[in-house]
Amino acid sequence: MTDFIDDTTSLTGLGQPAAVRSWLKRAFDILGAGAGLVLLSPLLALVALLIRLDSPGPVLFPQERYGLGGRTFRIYKFRTMTAAASRDVFRQATVGDVRITRLGGILRRTSIDELPQLFNVLAGDMSLIGPRPHPLALDEHYRHVIAGYMDRYAVRPGMSGLAQVSGHRGPTPTDESMAARVAQDLRYIATWSFAADLRILVATVLPWWSPWKSEARGGG
Repeated sequence: MTDFIDDTTSLTGLGQPAAVRSWLKRAFDILGAGAGLVLLSPLLALVALLIRLDSPGPVLFPQERYGLGGRTFRIYKFRTMTAAASRDVFRQATVGDVRITRLGGILRRTSIDELPQLFNVLAGDMSLIGPRPHPLALDEHYRHVIAGYMDRYAVRPGMSGLAQVSGHRGPTPTDESMAARVAQDLRYIATWSFAADLRILVATVLPWWSPWKSEARGGG
């Protein structure tokens, strides 16, 4: 059972974890993001064109998020909602959300909407692997609800993470579902290794293969 407390006294209580100190992780981020942008540039250009044809509005959707140490940065995604909805006050997307465009639904299901975050990785705001950064409105709510919630930001947020490949991807409609995701994020930070990052990356690219999902089904 998860303990719920008011986590407002500090942004993180974990000091500087191994995932932050590792030069190998940062070097891999730079090389991986750079190679990804080069190899995926035709896809990125095609998606940008399709977004402009699908609905009026900008191609990219920028949004402020918390990053390493609780400092804010601007994250980039391909726009998947109508332009008007993108300007509205934050409301978590749900299954069948009418704000999501026709193309946006495909981009979300395939996670292609996240690919512009490769630029965030190159800039040093994010890592390829780490806890996913949530919208600020969710952070400000859950930091008062879930114990150690802001400790997620003791490391750089990631494009994918242990929580996502463990079956905790997508909407978190309850406190319990968010607490389960945060538990995996904190587990990732506490047990980080470069080998684990590689396994998470493979499980992200090949979603039908994930040892963590098998572990969850087995109750371990």
